[in-house]
Amino acid sequence: MTPAVVVDHVSRRYRGVTALDDVSVAFEEGTITGLLGRNGAGKSTLMRIITAQEFASAGTVRVHGRNPLEHDDVLRTMSFVKESQLYPDIKVKRVIEAASWFYPHWNHELAGRLIEDFNLPVKRPVKKVSRGMHSAVGIVIGLASRAEITLFDEPYLGLDAVARQIFYDRLLADYAEHPRTILLSTHLIDEVANLLERVVVIKAGRIVVDEPADELRGRAVVVTGPAGAVDDFTAHREVLSRQGVGSIAAATVTGPLDDVALAWAREMNLQIESVSLQEFVVRTAAQAAGADRTERISA
Repeated sequence: MTPAVVVDHVSRRYRGVTALDDVSVAFEEGTITGLLGRNGAGKSTLMRIITAQEFASAGTVRVHGRNPLEHDDVLRTMSFVKESQLYPDIKVKRVIEAASWFYPHWNHELAGRLIEDFNLPVKRPVKKVSRGMHSAVGIVIGLASRAEITLFDEPYLGLDAVARQIFYDRLLADYAEHPRTILLSTHLIDEVANLLERVVVIKAGRIVVDEPADELRGRAVVVTGPAGAVDDFTAHREVLSRQGVGSIAAATVTGPLDDVALAWAREMNLQIESVSLQEFVVRTAAQAAGADRTERISA
């Protein structure tokens, strides 16, 4: 696939604080990528740099092969919905109408359906709607724009579980009919796991995971049982984490396990459970951070 966005050795520093540290990553055409990581990891900074809302301290960004800072028409191919989105002090319907003027692929029918789905009070000023409704306005714009590259930065703040599911369902349905490049930043990993085709994890300004989601699903398992048996079973495996209470231990190891390993686990009275994408990402990121600290100390 051809990359829609290429980030090449990008760093961003603020008065002694490094938000992004030599980040290189590519986002392919027509894919949904999860940009994952803890608050402050650098996700929002990366999105702002991609959309030319912030300058990089070093490195380059190319969108469809061009620098978005230098080409206004490139900016029109991107829709960026962020958690702290600010809108003019006008009615909801006017905000959505104004957005439709900017995006060449705007779909009015889809916008209308989404307004009904979220039960948006279109005649009310944006400043007087709830936090969840404010987020829903951004979602309507992000989806109805049908921009070639759509970035969602924690777009669901204030939305309840039902409204978030509506967002996920509508995103997937419209993406299936009108593929585009979607970058979704979230910490609710398990909620969006089935949407993601690729996973990029940022830890302290660095990329620590960049892999297809299908390859990550089921890659790790938790082995639980007598501590000695757990240690024997995991002796020659990559251990992502280990916890123990008394004589019982639980270790998260990379998988998948073949039939021989599963039979051996049963003989040793060990329980094997799959690890969710969220848990795998969290544990992998923690392991990467620990390795990075060790490398710096050694240096």
